[in-house]
Amino acid sequence: MPSTFTIADRPVGPGHRPFVIAEVAQAHDGSLGAAHAFIDCAAECGADAIKFQTHIAEAESTRDEPFRVRFSYEDATRYDYWTRMEFSAEQWAGLARHAREAGLVFLSSPFSLEAIALLEALDVPAWKVASGEVGHGALVDAMLATGKPLLLSSGMSTYADLDGTIARIARAGERSALAVFQCTTKYPTPLEEVGLDMLDAFSRRFGVPVGLSDHSADTLPSIAAMARGASLIEVHLAFHRSMFGPDTKASLVPEQLREVCRARDAIHTMLTHPLDKDGLAKSLAGSAALFTRSLALRAPQPMGTVIEADMLTLKKPGTGIPETERDAYIGRRLARAVPHDRLLRPDDFAPGGA
Repeated sequence: MPSTFTIADRPVGPGHRPFVIAEVAQAHDGSLGAAHAFIDCAAECGADAIKFQTHIAEAESTRDEPFRVRFSYEDATRYDYWTRMEFSAEQWAGLARHAREAGLVFLSSPFSLEAIALLEALDVPAWKVASGEVGHGALVDAMLATGKPLLLSSGMSTYADLDGTIARIARAGERSALAVFQCTTKYPTPLEEVGLDMLDAFSRRFGVPVGLSDHSADTLPSIAAMARGASLIEVHLAFHRSMFGPDTKASLVPEQLREVCRARDAIHTMLTHPLDKDGLAKSLAGSAALFTRSLALRAPQPMGTVIEADMLTLKKPGTGIPETERDAYIGRRLARAVPHDRLLRPDDFAPGGA
């Protein structure tokens, strides 16, 4: 599988600017207007992509499905909740169009074959495989059939689970681009369980771009992951953590997303501009003279004084006799009286030896 690929003409992989995804998930709470407002917010913050979740209750759930967290005041069952989260095909098309007009890549995680068909009609440029869907072979196969990149979340998977699904993806051929996200499915995730070490582990094991899907509600994991070389970052977005919904306490607020995007650009600049240490030192030679030192006297000395080692010291600037020539002036006789508040000069010394 390729070590780099593109999502809507944006390169993803080592050496490229990290691809930041603002995850709305269910923060819109079924409001189409709120969903559109999230698009504008993510664009203003500088995200590369906005991601929703496409749930079709009848296709993915039953009334036997329990709530992960019993949070809803108006939904008797999780099935009812998924139904309330649905948008029509036309509404999804409007969201996709709005996102692209705002300069964002439009993504949405599908949770059924029907959702894949709906999103494929909107020409989503990549597929996010949610943590709970990694072992859903039919869903993965349907995504692979489109030839578009897969973004695989590892949150609920063992290595064996990931190995099996990634082998399935690899069998689809070289065209099957893949990225793997380190993800801890806890809302919010404590810092000690973010798992930054998994970025290196996944990179070595799978040889594909790696990312962090973070639920800590903190900017630090994303920033640290990018500094460590993560190619993708996914964070939940909420207008405020007191908003209604199951994920808002694990989300970033707009100011935090803006900071992550600012860090993305700064870190990419720093990582892609290797330093020519010697060249930089040469370019700073003029400034360096202000900070380095030259030979000077500890105390004023009269003409004819024979210089001894303990009479010498080093003072700024570094424009006079360098320390490396110190021994050559020990034992020399002063040709004139020399004060201690200026640098020594070669013509302060009598010609020849002592």
